[in-house]
Amino acid sequence: MVRSIDVSDLVERTRAGDRRAVARLISFVENDAPQLREITAALVPLSGRAHVIGLTGSPGVGKSTSTSALVTGFRARGQRVGVIAVDPSSPFSGGALLGDRVRMQEHSGDDGVFIRSMASRGHLGGLAAATAATLRVLDAAGCDIVLIETVGVGQAEVDIASLADTTLVLLAPGMGDGIQAAKAGILEIADIFVVNKADRDGAEQTTRDLRHMQAHNPRARTAGWRPPIVKTIASRKEGLDRLIEAIDSHQVWMTESGELPRRRCDRAAAEIEAIALSQVSRRFAHLHGDVALATAAENVVAGATDPYSAADRLVAALSG
Repeated sequence: MVRSIDVSDLVERTRAGDRRAVARLISFVENDAPQLREITAALVPLSGRAHVIGLTGSPGVGKSTSTSALVTGFRARGQRVGVIAVDPSSPFSGGALLGDRVRMQEHSGDDGVFIRSMASRGHLGGLAAATAATLRVLDAAGCDIVLIETVGVGQAEVDIASLADTTLVLLAPGMGDGIQAAKAGILEIADIFVVNKADRDGAEQTTRDLRHMQAHNPRARTAGWRPPIVKTIASRKEGLDRLIEAIDSHQVWMTESGELPRRRCDRAAAEIEAIALSQVSRRFAHLHGDVALATAAENVVAGATDPYSAADRLVAALSG
């Protein structure tokens, strides 16, 4: 027997910062619970305050260490912080391989920090499908800052820019990141570059490479914001103050330039589109293996019709 869920009570407790209520709402989000529509409708009026910061970059650049350092820095200012850590999925269970981020245990006893690991479950772009909805839960729970740390799968990482207000792209010396950045189009999404592990040989060269690429990137000269390059040693929290200062400056620029509402409208549009496509996909799934789809496939193979015309007829059937 499925227990009934008092959504209003859960939302009110989440709004009051009840950690169990927050965790339960996120679980409903991740599991695409039947109450998700009601939950979302209740949370939307309570969200929109948090500054969302995305951290991306190749594996090994120190994203988790940098995330933990930023949590320390923001908590020192008295701000409540939420962390969404998107992990690779277990091929067997679908769960997050890294669990609840053991390496962030220094914050586990802090009531002003909420850390949630989420499985990517094969979702392209390094982000879990439920990340946007989880972000809304943490926002409604009173988090001033929400940090989203992505899987680190290379070129697909650009997906983070659709969710974050401020995107940090992390690089490290000696990892070929300059070439990777050019290939992945990272110059197009970075609001702040972070050269982590700056005590290593090659840090200055990595910084010079970034400046060279910025100089030859037309968008960097015309967008109104030139991404600063901040050197850090996250494991020792060196450069943390300069990084937070750069994040603050970017937030001020976004507010004054009108970029913040534009980005958030883009985020909402992407979420609406994803929900609509998901609904269509579910309806289409009922046709899979059905006579209509099988017949259409046979007709295409036989040359009696083309895939576009066959698809048109199936879409028309969905609308019927």
